[in-house]
Amino acid sequence: MADLDDGKPLRNISEAFKELAATVETQTADVEVAPFSRACSLLSPLFGCLGIAFKFAELDYVAKVNDLAEASKSIGTLQALLDRDIEANTVRKAGSHSRNLLRVKRGLDMVRVLFEQMLATEGNSLRDPASKAYTQVFAPHHGWTIRKAVAAGMYAIPTKAQMLKKLNEDEASARVEMQSYIATSAPLSLYIDSLFLSRELGIDW
Repeated sequence: MADLDDGKPLRNISEAFKELAATVETQTADVEVAPFSRACSLLSPLFGCLGIAFKFAELDYVAKVNDLAEASKSIGTLQALLDRDIEANTVRKAGSHSRNLLRVKRGLDMVRVLFEQMLATEGNSLRDPASKAYTQVFAPHHGWTIRKAVAAGMYAIPTKAQMLKKLNEDEASARVEMQSYIATSAPLSLYIDSLFLSRELGIDW
């Protein structure tokens, strides 16, 4: 993976996911767990920038990405990761690599929808983009208590300007990197879905 500039989280994310998308698009190589988990770890600061409403998501996401990073020491590809859990009959077991992969993928999807909504929404408020991203991706899998806590936390969500300042970006540079992530994460998400669906595991659990 290319050397990354740690002062620019969005650029780091953009570059890492370009490389993963290139692997998916060749259709000749499987996505490896190590670069996948490393790219996913670069999204962690974004959840932190969204404040208390997404604190649960940040903690959950980081833990599951760390699990995949650990798994990468002994498992080469995402396909092999799923197949190993199928063989051990642990796919749906709490804490399994497969279960964690599915939840990390939802984190990627949430960020993509957030970016789409940010680019489509005028003004400085992040409340509407963040609410739509949460409702579309996470809410169907959460109970009433978590949904209520997130709704309350939305009132303390930072502004778009505050978020971009934390990410060391201006609106113009952020737009380029967000558009890049939207374009590259979509095929990766579909690829992960296909791994589950081709093995008749479903993706809604």
